[in-house]
Amino acid sequence: MTIGGVDDAFKQPTIPAAKAKLDLAKLAGLRAIRMTVTWERGSVQPEDVELESLKNAVAAAQLDGIDVYLSITFGSRNTPLSDEHRDQFAQFCQTLANDLPSVRYFTIGNEPNLNRFWLPQFGPNGEDVAAPAYERLLAAAYDALKGVNAQNIVIGGALSPRGGDKPNTGRDTHSPTAFITDLGEAYRASGRTNPIMDWFGIHPYEENSSIAPTTKHANTTTIAIADYDKLVALLGHAFDGTAQPGSRIPIVYNEFGVEAQIPQNKAALYEGTEPTTTKPVTESLQGAYYRQAIQLAFCQPTVRGIFVFHVFDEPGLPQWQSGVYYADGTPKTSRAALQAAATASRRGVVTRCSGLQLPIKATLVGLSRVSLQARASLRCDLDCTYYARVEKLPSHSTTQVLRGTAVGGFPTRLVFAPLRLASGSYRITAAVRASVNPGPPAILTASPFRIRR
Repeated sequence: MTIGGVDDAFKQPTIPAAKAKLDLAKLAGLRAIRMTVTWERGSVQPEDVELESLKNAVAAAQLDGIDVYLSITFGSRNTPLSDEHRDQFAQFCQTLANDLPSVRYFTIGNEPNLNRFWLPQFGPNGEDVAAPAYERLLAAAYDALKGVNAQNIVIGGALSPRGGDKPNTGRDTHSPTAFITDLGEAYRASGRTNPIMDWFGIHPYEENSSIAPTTKHANTTTIAIADYDKLVALLGHAFDGTAQPGSRIPIVYNEFGVEAQIPQNKAALYEGTEPTTTKPVTESLQGAYYRQAIQLAFCQPTVRGIFVFHVFDEPGLPQWQSGVYYADGTPKTSRAALQAAATASRRGVVTRCSGLQLPIKATLVGLSRVSLQARASLRCDLDCTYYARVEKLPSHSTTQVLRGTAVGGFPTRLVFAPLRLASGSYRITAAVRASVNPGPPAILTASPFRIRR
């Protein structure tokens, strides 16, 4: 699972300047960054200065072994609603992909369920017009980006975690629950036979920074990290049975942020007044919440990544102080917690996922076949790899590696290809591993056995 950070501070006028920022991101344990590129009506390519700063960031990221994600965004004044504007936006995406060929991850739009980023949200009769219009834009961008490179990953959604679903309020918004449902209806009505996105993105912020990411919203239309099952069910209802994957589509948490309180010795770096609704927490709790968020996401089988918003604090207190670095680039104490969680996630030990650790039993059937049997009811039937290694003793040299197939329900019977061995002593090591967010494989080594021929 990718642990990344969101920040436009990586866009710099020189590669060394960009690398200096990226080195700090890497020290925080981040192995991906997401930057924004803003589109305006009439444009089919970014400004030269913008493109140069992006190229510098991409070059620096390559030096640090960091993946780059781009969000192609616009404000509500530039919502691409007409065929002409959708074509311009698609050309803009295409130009970016051509100019930055090493970048493979592209998010289309930003929180289109909010009036700040997409207008109109409702039609004259109170119907949702944002989701159908976004579906058309997403389809155009998907085709444009895949036309440049079929391996490009198009991320749709990037939804806000909450919304009102009531027209004419002065701040017309849709909840992600309603928006996903309407997006699916629009896709089905379009008759399209190709997908419109490879991954689905959402920004699972809590209502304020004092609320733990483990909080569920079972009785509301909000979707946060702990509401993963609700999100998967919505995507399945919207798209399953079509060319667009739904319940199995990879999910990325494009943004998740927790604001930390600013200590007195750093107060001079900031200006303005903190909104009372934000409720920033101590740096210790910020780090703990980032770790909790990573642990939750790690155990959610279809989640491919989570991005911390931001890496560096914004200096204006009305904005976000959710970074693990202060506005002057010095680290907060929360950086160590984020770095430790990210490192543990890559090692597969950030947490123990209930239902993904597979106790297994290996048995030898006759002299020519290996049989493995799972003895747990778990979600590893989603996407798992089953394999066995046969070692010849006493040298411990690997004789064969077998790939297995799950058969039946629970307990799952794992069937392997016939195995023929010469005379001698052998040991079988069997393993099962989830394909997404695997953690350590569940391993069992059977007692040594001997074959005589």
